Amino acid sequence: MTDQTNKWGLHDGLGALRQLWDAVRHGEMLLALAIVGVLVILILPMPTWLLDVGLTFSFTFSILILMTVLSIRKPLEFTSFPTILLISTLLRLALNLASTRLILGNGHKGESAAGSVIEAFGGFVMGGNFIIGVTVFFILVLVNFMVITKGSGRIAEVAARFTLDAMPGKQMAIDADLSSGLIDESEARRRRKELEDESQFFGAMDGASKFVRGDAVAGIAITFINVIIGMVVGIGQKGMTFLDAGQTYTLLTVGDGLVSQIPALVVSVAAGILVSKSGVTGSAEKAVFGQLSHYPMALGITSGLLVALALLPGLPMPPFLLLASAAGFAAWYVPRMRAKEEERIAREELESVPPAPVVEEPISSALAIDLVRLELGYGLLSLINTEAGHRLTDQIKGLRRQLASEIGIILPAVRIQDNLQLPPNTYVIRVKEIEAGRGDVRPNMLLCMDPRGETITLPGEATKEPTFGLPAKWIEHAYREEALFKGLTVVDPPTVLTTHLTELVKDNMADLLSYSEAQKLLDEMPKEHQKLVADVVPSQINVGGLQRVLQNLLAERISIRDLATILEGVAEASAYTRSMTQITEHVRARLARQISDANTNEMGYIPLLTLSPEWEQAFAESIVGEGDERQLSMAPSRLQQFITVVRQNFDRLAMQGEAPVLLTSPAVRPFVRSIVERFRPATVVMSQNEIHAKAKIKTVGQI
Repeated sequence: MTDQTNKWGLHDGLGALRQLWDAVRHGEMLLALAIVGVLVILILPMPTWLLDVGLTFSFTFSILILMTVLSIRKPLEFTSFPTILLISTLLRLALNLASTRLILGNGHKGESAAGSVIEAFGGFVMGGNFIIGVTVFFILVLVNFMVITKGSGRIAEVAARFTLDAMPGKQMAIDADLSSGLIDESEARRRRKELEDESQFFGAMDGASKFVRGDAVAGIAITFINVIIGMVVGIGQKGMTFLDAGQTYTLLTVGDGLVSQIPALVVSVAAGILVSKSGVTGSAEKAVFGQLSHYPMALGITSGLLVALALLPGLPMPPFLLLASAAGFAAWYVPRMRAKEEERIAREELESVPPAPVVEEPISSALAIDLVRLELGYGLLSLINTEAGHRLTDQIKGLRRQLASEIGIILPAVRIQDNLQLPPNTYVIRVKEIEAGRGDVRPNMLLCMDPRGETITLPGEATKEPTFGLPAKWIEHAYREEALFKGLTVVDPPTVLTTHLTELVKDNMADLLSYSEAQKLLDEMPKEHQKLVADVVPSQINVGGLQRVLQNLLAERISIRDLATILEGVAEASAYTRSMTQITEHVRARLARQISDANTNEMGYIPLLTLSPEWEQAFAESIVGEGDERQLSMAPSRLQQFITVVRQNFDRLAMQGEAPVLLTSPAVRPFVRSIVERFRPATVVMSQNEIHAKAKIKTVGQI
């Protein structure tokens, strides 16, 4: 039984040792063992060789801390710094205690009593003179205590205070971004964690800076203790002379102080860099040198100032000129290096961006219709790619403004595109995808026309003006002055094209007035007319009916700019009829002043070609149906006779220089117009109700 118990006890002991070894091997016990080792140093004496190892480790540990601080991008990447700072301070204090024990106990044996590291530092710094060593040591302590430690502690204190004060606002900003959908829950959680870590870190740094300050104070106190107590021990107990005791204990004390204060100074510098780096992202050297070299002008001014200082009498010229050359070279080189770096980054970003996936155009886009489109052959592309192209687009913009002021609606945007299927010098104007007209122009020539209708004798290419079909000729620019001297009309290709576009748009303006455009005209009426709109639409006529009336007016090139008068006429006519034709005729009567003014010639009167009573009666008797169902039912032979008579009379008056208006009675005017527009679309047909009372008239003939 006893053997079995011993066996199980041995087995449990081996299991515990195995678990302890696994913990040490995986690093879980290393920190605990290191802290225990530091505590052992505080209690037990150390041999000199082990003290040398400990001091060397202290140097290595402090340099590792500084290099880590210089390499991190932001302070939160080194949140364990306060803990490491405490451990390094505790390690140095333990080594200080161990070295003090050796100095006071073995100092009488010589300068190697506290190990080789302390002896080497003391001898190297003192250089055989302990006064120099003491002075250097105290300067190092003052720099660490008064400058670095005090400054970094103040920065940590202010940063901690500001971070804590800003926490509520930052948390509210995170909640606002989450509520508005700018970030998701995981991103909000990450930002809250980062904010919490930041406040805890700067709070911990505020307290950890006191470790460094206390370490500096302890170093001064330990130095005084070692020197004074060492000399008392050496002289009183070991029988050393005052000079020997002073030389030996001072060397050992200064060496010990340097070995402990230099790592403390390094760690203090690391702490200062870390807390002062709170607003900078990136490693320390990139942040510092990147911002110092960000302004080449500052480097250039610095170089010039150094040159000026080098020329002052008494100052050494070589160092100033050397630094001036370095600053000047940096001012020249930095912008070029930055430009190359930006170009490289842009190129890498461009190469890293994956090609955009080919998005198939939705089928619904094929349903879109261009209301007005101008297609150009490849020979006319120079009209939009050169200075003349600017003139063409400017004229089209002016056309839209002109039509808005003359007719009362805004022309839709004109789409200009090339069409390789067209002949080189041909253009096509389409209205709602349907060809409305085409023509040929010579982009590098001028179109010449004779307003008298005579033959043009200038050399060139005979043609017809595309808008009105008048005889014309394309001439070279060299003949421009001669053509103007002969009284000919000379226009450039953009003007020819714009004129043709203007006439075709006016001819098709009724088709371009959509339902949405009619609604837009009502919405854009002045505020004082909105009550009229509310009373008429939709109680007396809906938007579709008003659109129909406006289209009837535009079909005969009557301006609808005076929309208030049109609405008043619609309101009056709607009281007794629902026929769009009769409402339109009533509106035309309300626009009598406008229509009469538009048809008054340069002599100040309206030339009238009246319809005879026989033809008036013939048209009246041929009208069948009621309301919008009213139609003209006249025999084809009779219609042909009417067409012939009208054409003969207008041709005769045209030879006399007259462009008369065909005057009819109000009842038959729409039907007469429907016949005349088929063979003379530009002829104006008016009724007696559309002749304003103050308009001057002249009857030039009768049909």
